[in-house]
Amino acid sequence: MLIYKIFRRPEWDALVAQGETLGAPVDLADGYIHFSTAQQVMDTAARHFARESDLVLVACDALRLGAALKWEASRGGDLFPHLYRSLRIEDVSWDTSLPLGATGHIFPEALI
Repeated sequence: MLIYKIFRRPEWDALVAQGETLGAPVDLADGYIHFSTAQQVMDTAARHFARESDLVLVACDALRLGAALKWEASRGGDLFPHLYRSLRIEDVSWDTSLPLGATGHIFPEALI
């Protein structure tokens, strides 16, 4: 199962350059890296990145993240994947730009 993380371009560039990250400021504050499922990621983008255009959508295989990945209740009682370790570049299955269109972010067709 793939899970998804949205990064701002400078956050993504830092991950690529350093090989790992503890996440965005919200992740650092909460003590884990926030991920979303395919069913959750569009709502995550709309709620937390509504007006941001230079974003990167990252997909990771949940099984590869191992025991450090916890499923915890969050928005609306839904279970969200939270990673309790650094995210390493080798954890990333694929990445793509997440542009902002006239009606919201433009996701890859596979997620729509």
